[in-house]
Amino acid sequence: MVLLCLSGGTIYLLPFLREIYYIPIQQAFEYTNTQMGILFSVFGLASMLSYFPGGWLADQYSPRKLISLSLLGVGLGGLYFATLPSYNANLALHFFWGICTSLIFWGAMIKATRSCANSEEQGRAFGILESGRGLVEVAISSAILAVFAWLGSQATALSQVITIYAWINIALAMMSWRFLKDSNTNSSGQDAALKRVSLKNVLTVLRMPSVWLIAIVVLTTYSANWGAYYFTPYATTGYSLSILLGASIGVAKMWLKPLAATSAGFIADRFGIARTVFVLTLTMAGSFVAFAILPGGKAYLFLMLLNVAVASCAVFALRGIYFALLDDSGVAPAVTGTAVGVISAIGFTPDFFMPILGGMLLDSYPGVLGYRYYFGVIAIMSICGVLAAHQLMRKSQQADVI
Repeated sequence: MVLLCLSGGTIYLLPFLREIYYIPIQQAFEYTNTQMGILFSVFGLASMLSYFPGGWLADQYSPRKLISLSLLGVGLGGLYFATLPSYNANLALHFFWGICTSLIFWGAMIKATRSCANSEEQGRAFGILESGRGLVEVAISSAILAVFAWLGSQATALSQVITIYAWINIALAMMSWRFLKDSNTNSSGQDAALKRVSLKNVLTVLRMPSVWLIAIVVLTTYSANWGAYYFTPYATTGYSLSILLGASIGVAKMWLKPLAATSAGFIADRFGIARTVFVLTLTMAGSFVAFAILPGGKAYLFLMLLNVAVASCAVFALRGIYFALLDDSGVAPAVTGTAVGVISAIGFTPDFFMPILGGMLLDSYPGVLGYRYYFGVIAIMSICGVLAAHQLMRKSQQADVI
């Protein structure tokens, strides 16, 4: 679990380096904003194309091999990125990173996490994974940002920072190869048959109603996660907060992630995963309904801050445990990777449409009104998540009775 948290929190730092070093990357490579956006789109496209086959791949090969290979690929790509290559080369590199993270790594990480715990501990296993990844992201990013400042914050410093990130990935690749154990799951007759007949494997997953319901929960949660990215500009635009105070909301929100995810995991194991997911989706929907109707202005500042905390905790808690629904819904371990591929291919599509939707609404309706419309759309989507979670809870309760 320690290695999975370290790997899961580190492997995405290089592809998403622009979240922290947007301006330094622009200056070092002399990119326009459009070119920066295209880089992100290329990575997103590669990821979307990779989730489904990546799930199938996770059912065919050991997580140890896949996780080690993906970390090594991202690390070697980082060493090349540190040479400040041409724009076309960077497009190819970001597509390659999308393959490494989504085709090779993602499904293997989820499958390895599921195998780390028995059926009674799935919630805490995925909660610990999500909170651990969050802590790793914050800790490594903060430490290397300090190094970047110490080196002078220039193009040379950026190259050195990229090199550090690259070697961390390579070191984790070697540690994963050394310490992660090969799965023996495929040695069973059932899994061997599934490995031989991969099409049957895929069709088995596609016929499971629970897989589609989980995908809806993931999609609505991930849409709400995109809404959470707008809390900082929403606070500064609608409530007259300074840029510094608005940014402080973003930082404080990040620190809620490990607490919410871990707590949700233990609560889910105690009271039931499906029931906990239902309560969390209901809370998430209610919080975004509140955002949609809450007027701006300093008179409502406290309510806005309280709602930010509630919405953030609900989203982070759901992200921590929604893959634990696989065990709760009776998805066989043999098809975990394939199920994760189907769910991810559907559930992570907000990476494409939510930023575009947000930009259009905020440009069309300046000020707090645009945010209210955006949060209103998320509220409607969250209600769909509530309905899907309710169906999963009913299925789980019926299974318990039987």
